[in-house]
Amino acid sequence: MTNILIVDDHPLMRKGLALTLNEAMDLNVTEQAESAEEALDILEKNDLDLIIVDISLPGMGGLEFIKCVRAVEPKMLCLVVSRHDEALYAERAIRAGARGYVMKLEAGDVIVDAVRRVVGGGIYVSEEINERLLISMVSGHDSLSNSPLDVLSDRELEVFEMIGRGISTREIAEKLHLSVKTVESYRSRIKDKLNLKSASELIQHGVQWIEGERGT
Repeated sequence: MTNILIVDDHPLMRKGLALTLNEAMDLNVTEQAESAEEALDILEKNDLDLIIVDISLPGMGGLEFIKCVRAVEPKMLCLVVSRHDEALYAERAIRAGARGYVMKLEAGDVIVDAVRRVVGGGIYVSEEINERLLISMVSGHDSLSNSPLDVLSDRELEVFEMIGRGISTREIAEKLHLSVKTVESYRSRIKDKLNLKSASELIQHGVQWIEGERGT
């Protein structure tokens, strides 16, 4: 039996995912958490085999959480199940230490297959991302994208993606459980790192990047 912890700040998502996984005879969701901080406390006190985590979490983000887990429990398996576009985050998740990436929109049997693949020692990503990873390895590139956005931290990229999708500063703050001032600080750092001069230029750059990723 594989004991699983789900980390997601949406109660309905946790409940639905737990029901899907518990229908499989070999999988058992034993713990649930709504934040990375709560999950780290659960990890310390429980015997787990796999952690399923979202990218967007209040406080510590999902990718930073994975890095923390790998630091304290190097053998712990992590699988990302997120609404965020796989093309934007799968490589970062794998580099952080996750063993797979699945979009929340995928059918339940796909998520179950991903869990079993990871538990069996494999890595699960879509065929498209797998091909891109292989091409990157063969060509000797360190990254799939070699993009200027590689200078952004994981949280900064998450904020930048939301900006590109037309989400306001206040909405970003609400979604990430951050203060408006903190989000404004992220926006400022993103502008500096990308050498952008104004808020409108930041928004335009974000929109262009999102559209470009959708077209790849």
